[in-house]
Amino acid sequence: MKTALLVLYLATWGFIPHLLLLKKRPAATLAWLWAIVFIPFLGSLVYFALGTDRLKRRRLRRRSLYSARSTRQPAPADETDDATKGLLAGVSRRDQQFLRLLSRINQLPISSSEGLRILRDSHEFYAALEERIRGARHHVHLEFYVWNGDETGARFLKLLADAARRNVEVRLLLDGVGSHGLAEDLLSDFRAAGGRFSWFQSLDPMRSRFFLNLRNHRKLQIVDGTSAFVGGMNIGREYEGHDPALGHWRDVQIEVDGKVVSELQDVFADDWFFATGEKISASPYFPPSTGAARHIVSVVLGGPDRRNEPISKSIVSLLNEASTRVWIATGYFVPDDVILAALELAASRGVDVRLLVSEKNDHPWLVVVGRSYYGELLAAGVRIFEYSAGVNHAKVMLADEHWAMVGSANLDYRSMRLNFELNLLFHSAERNGELARTLEHDFALSQEIDRAGFASRPFRKRFAEAALRPLSPML
Repeated sequence: MKTALLVLYLATWGFIPHLLLLKKRPAATLAWLWAIVFIPFLGSLVYFALGTDRLKRRRLRRRSLYSARSTRQPAPADETDDATKGLLAGVSRRDQQFLRLLSRINQLPISSSEGLRILRDSHEFYAALEERIRGARHHVHLEFYVWNGDETGARFLKLLADAARRNVEVRLLLDGVGSHGLAEDLLSDFRAAGGRFSWFQSLDPMRSRFFLNLRNHRKLQIVDGTSAFVGGMNIGREYEGHDPALGHWRDVQIEVDGKVVSELQDVFADDWFFATGEKISASPYFPPSTGAARHIVSVVLGGPDRRNEPISKSIVSLLNEASTRVWIATGYFVPDDVILAALELAASRGVDVRLLVSEKNDHPWLVVVGRSYYGELLAAGVRIFEYSAGVNHAKVMLADEHWAMVGSANLDYRSMRLNFELNLLFHSAERNGELARTLEHDFALSQEIDRAGFASRPFRKRFAEAALRPLSPML
């Protein structure tokens, strides 16, 4: 028996070559190596379920994937439409160079929006989304990480079913992990009305998918190809502040229209094809924009099928570009060494760097891990605020007086490398100022971390932080 166990244990070391060939960052490689070697069987099992995170997904580049019947050809990453070129001509040469850098990082063209509306909580977002769904004429495409089977989820399912009965094409894509609590029988009326539903599953042995750890964390909603929402909000009663254990829930979503909606439709079509095999390419899904472009917008995509980590590089680029301020709100804070260094360097050169994190969230251990980074950030001059008026789930980044980024990605390992994420970066002094006022309001509802007081915190807290920090690459 002992010999058999020893042979099985040594056999689990067969995961080590696979781990090394993934070329993870050294800290993550060492963490998984220790798990495989020093936690017999369990370490290898967890690695198989969670650590094999590089998804060999066939990207939807419409030019090569869609048939000749496709009515649309996507623009190359370096091609900008005339309306956007006009906007670019009105910004400084340095800003133009920075936008082109981001376009190369994200392999997507610089785009534009006719309008850009900031929605500061679920009440504003839900009302706006309901209004768009009720007015839909051709299609409604919704993509969420969490959709709960409570009264809020039921309300939106009824709204979608009503739209489907009006002969509107309705597609609902939910992540299989984030929405695991949603029973499929709750979707029966929606499906009976003609609505189309799919799980986004990266764990599907029938389709040769074995990636439990990869999740679609994007929140994207498109109506008639003319209006789109992007941000951090999901569907459920807790997001309306109705969960007494969590209290008020702060989040941010933005609504855009114009040219950028076609770029976002590409994102949804990509994810829908991955989930269902159905191609979305006909011209009614990509109507031409008719209004005047007013805002420069760039789509920032992240996911385990994009090896160059565009969201991380975009954040670091903004930190390096800023000369006056960088204010960041993030639901979860577990930074890697690159982002940590960029934050410290920005603060060290005199930039007003502020970090807003939530004092509590739905994953309490992440708060503990995040605090393990406070000491070095405070020493560099970063100001840290812990939001104490509820849960702050917003993902917002402001750089100087005109750059802003809003989306689904947190400042943590998972968002940078494991999840499928979606952010929008825009160049707008007006919207930057609007978000700055929102963050100033949230700073006032937060406790600023004092460097001396933090250094004197109890030993038990320091030990918990130190014990959990080595697990950061696996969280």
